[in-house]
Amino acid sequence: MLAEIHVYPVKGCRALDLDQAAVEPWGLAGDRRWLIVDDDCQFITQRKHPSLARVVITPGPGADITIEADGHPELPVPAPDDTADQLKVTVWRSTILAAAAGPAADAWFSRYLGQPVRLVYLDDPTRRAVNPEYGRDGDTVSFADGYPLLLASASSLDQLNQWLTDSGDPAIPMNRFRPNVVVAGYPPWAEDGWTGRVIRIGAVRFRVAKPSARCVVTTTDQATGERGGQPLKMLAARRRFGQDLVFGQNLIPDSPGHIRIGDHTEIILFRRNISRPSLTSGPLFLSNSLGTMN
Repeated sequence: MLAEIHVYPVKGCRALDLDQAAVEPWGLAGDRRWLIVDDDCQFITQRKHPSLARVVITPGPGADITIEADGHPELPVPAPDDTADQLKVTVWRSTILAAAAGPAADAWFSRYLGQPVRLVYLDDPTRRAVNPEYGRDGDTVSFADGYPLLLASASSLDQLNQWLTDSGDPAIPMNRFRPNVVVAGYPPWAEDGWTGRVIRIGAVRFRVAKPSARCVVTTTDQATGERGGQPLKMLAARRRFGQDLVFGQNLIPDSPGHIRIGDHTEIILFRRNISRPSLTSGPLFLSNSLGTMN
């Protein structure tokens, strides 16, 4: 069953919780179409600025948004029109054009982060390709790290929290992992065996591309922006796949449509003859042709 839906209108800022969402080829509608970049047009996220967790984004008409945070005034930001400046921005290995939001939004985020930054909008979401090692020709992604959607499992979080509390650490909420969709009703870590398969959520099909390697953002309280040591320490002890600390799966839509909380979910197809990955301290190889986890 589909238990949660989340989008992140501005990459790195607070999640927006939804009851339903449109699925587009590059991700859920409204997810990570806005991006903050530095003077060199390199992307900025909670990895460098955990305080972005406190920035609340409210969608408006069309692609318009409103930004606000404690101690900073609310600012409406209209989606750039065809006359907006186009900037070459870089997200990981991708350098693509994006439309400048304008001086008011730039000034708001620059004051908030304490450094000169700019806000941009991905006016054409077909510009950025998914890693071809795990996707197909024509697969695209917005400003998400690498893939259109991130899936997490409620029961896997329950198991992780059991490990944490058994070790004397507090449990953590799902928002630490910033997923787009959360599924319930599967055994803990069942999703490890879904790589290379297809999952159907409601009427929409998604290819399960590869497990998600986790970073320091998972240690950031999504309400306060404060950092801690968990869950990365526990993932390092229990969920190390090769060099990666894994929680969740990356998805690529196979068709457009709509998903809703409560939708039935089903693993419906093997794409390759694969074996279930196992935790290991050495390199991990999958027996399909999609490559190793990285």
